Amino acid sequence: MSSLPKVQRSVQINSHGGIEVVKVVTDAPVLNPADNEVLVKNAYAGLNFIDTYFRSGLYPVSSFPYTLGREAEGTIAAVGSSVRNFKVGDKVAYLGVGAQQEYTTLDPLHVAHVPSAIPEGVAAASLLQGLTALTLARESYEIKKGDYILIHAAAGGFGLWLLQIAKVIGAHVIATASSEQKLALAKEHGAEFLINYSTQNWIAEVKKITKDVGGGVAAVFDGVGKDTFDGDLEVVKRKGTVVSLGNASGAVPPLTLTRLSPKNIKLLRPALSAYIAERGEFETYTKEIFDWIIEGKIKVNIHKIYPLKDVAQAQKDLESRGTTGKLVLKI
Repeated sequence: MSSLPKVQRSVQINSHGGIEVVKVVTDAPVLNPADNEVLVKNAYAGLNFIDTYFRSGLYPVSSFPYTLGREAEGTIAAVGSSVRNFKVGDKVAYLGVGAQQEYTTLDPLHVAHVPSAIPEGVAAASLLQGLTALTLARESYEIKKGDYILIHAAAGGFGLWLLQIAKVIGAHVIATASSEQKLALAKEHGAEFLINYSTQNWIAEVKKITKDVGGGVAAVFDGVGKDTFDGDLEVVKRKGTVVSLGNASGAVPPLTLTRLSPKNIKLLRPALSAYIAERGEFETYTKEIFDWIIEGKIKVNIHKIYPLKDVAQAQKDLESRGTTGKLVLKI
């Protein structure tokens, strides 16, 4: 460990606010791992909407300065004395706080070995969105062959994952997006029905598509939030499921629970962490994701790889809704 640097570049915020509060500092400390921890030298880090939520204050942070980032890939730089499953030099990807910096110390609970067949940058672009899509498709609502499901913002990073998973299962997917270009991408990744919510009444279109198959969709997966939530309750069928998973348009307002009663709607606001709280769960889902990538069942769509110094611009691009696929930072 003596050869490790003492300080590093790190993406930090010192207060909540707009893009201007995002800074790349050069003097963040490099922490040696405790007995039960590993130290990862990061090569690529994923960028996600959750980064903007912590930056804006929608989600609280424990203290300032706060290091952004929730997923990365790299190599093991050091291991604690009680760690047995990892060694220095192993190629890994992980879920953990403080991923957008050169070195991250963390518990190995959510650290995975990356197969050599996975190209550089792909694991960092896959872990958080891939695990979220797979666990939601299996546990929030178990997508079944023949189901009609609705995916909002289908051309985003998460949406493209869920589209492909639903296609592998054999569901009929209705995709919404804000442009014809995004809808074309959604179709390429498995969408059967396409709705441009900038020019079409998406609620009316979903009802039209599903009028002969139960009068609604079996499930809605919604990362948009405030702007689409009321419509979700309208287009889901009796005994259907609404999975609210993001706030791209703002947080969903408080809900009167009796609104769910007329159709016995199930409503979830799941967190990935609760689906992979145990090591076995994480390993099972991660192996399936990596296997699908290697077998070509899942195509990982990377919109752009940004140098770490351009992280503020990357967040701005993400919030503009002008991107398709995953945004990645090169450390």
